[in-house]
Amino acid sequence: MQVHAAVLSAPRTPVAIEPVTVDPPQPGEVLVRYLASGVCRSDLHVVDGDWARPMPVVLGHEGTGVVLSTGSDVDSVRAGDRVVLSWMYPCGSCALCRSGRSWLCERSSAGEHVLADGTTRVRRPDGTALYQYLAIGTMAEAAVVPAAACVPISAEVPPEVAALIGCGVATGFGAVVNTAQVPAGVPVCVVGCGGVGLSAVMSAALVGADPIVAVDATEPALHLARAVGASHTVLADVDWTERMRRITGGVEYGFDCIGSAEVVTGLGRTLAPGGTLVLVGMTAQGETVAVDGYRFPDRGYRLLGSSYGSCVAALDFPKIAQLYLAGRLPLDRLVTRPIELTGVNTALQQMRDRAAGRAVIIM
Repeated sequence: MQVHAAVLSAPRTPVAIEPVTVDPPQPGEVLVRYLASGVCRSDLHVVDGDWARPMPVVLGHEGTGVVLSTGSDVDSVRAGDRVVLSWMYPCGSCALCRSGRSWLCERSSAGEHVLADGTTRVRRPDGTALYQYLAIGTMAEAAVVPAAACVPISAEVPPEVAALIGCGVATGFGAVVNTAQVPAGVPVCVVGCGGVGLSAVMSAALVGADPIVAVDATEPALHLARAVGASHTVLADVDWTERMRRITGGVEYGFDCIGSAEVVTGLGRTLAPGGTLVLVGMTAQGETVAVDGYRFPDRGYRLLGSSYGSCVAALDFPKIAQLYLAGRLPLDRLVTRPIELTGVNTALQQMRDRAAGRAVIIM
């Protein structure tokens, strides 16, 4: 099958839209025609060289599509199903998967950006094999992916919304609902109002947190935060932590949705006694963050890392979709820039420039 895909051959170089060949699925695999793919900050980290990844690689890990065909032993999905892709497909048999923590699966090949047999089904016309980012490579017209990465979803969900459920939405939603388990009526602060942060804001509103303070460096992002449920917004400047403390009297749950050592330190100064600091965004590889080694135990603070929103994709993706269809999660507000596949480099630059909302590739 001949399709086009967004391929990165080296860090800090433009992404190229290339013709590629997708070979048929093998046992345990599924051929998906992609309908939409988000352009996520995790893709930008790879393009900008913050995170080392094998190359050349088909980018994208936030997608939705239609199943075209399956390998011989696949019974979890069938041709015609609408699916959202999970970028951490679970093996289903390791101790972490058996304990219900599939988002931490250690036997998945997703982190090596290949399928279970250590190869992929996508190659250039000259035969050069291409990696698929997190085994799914969603910035393409089609791909062969692990069957376990495919989560059936209602076709009522628009593709541009369904794509975001696969990463940014699940990460922000799950950080609030699963990892931190925020109760109603407590002060919450979310720093960073990109796709993940906005999803955390609307999820805090969903569970009844109050007040909900959103912090960002740009007014357009704060405008979006107010539209999806923030009760207060604070422009990130030299005294944002003090203004946040005045609003909340002390934050019970603070979410760093950027991946910034400075933000972690700032949030640590705003917590109420017994408060929880949740690291959702990821820093550049090798970067450390500082917490007050005296104050954290003295005040009973908690520090949590939230990977993929502690989501079990097969359970949480359909739940998020139903909340959207019921009007309880305004996920369509996130999509501010629908683009074609050829617009990926522009979308990445807009992300560097802190454009509000999310760019989504419509295939």
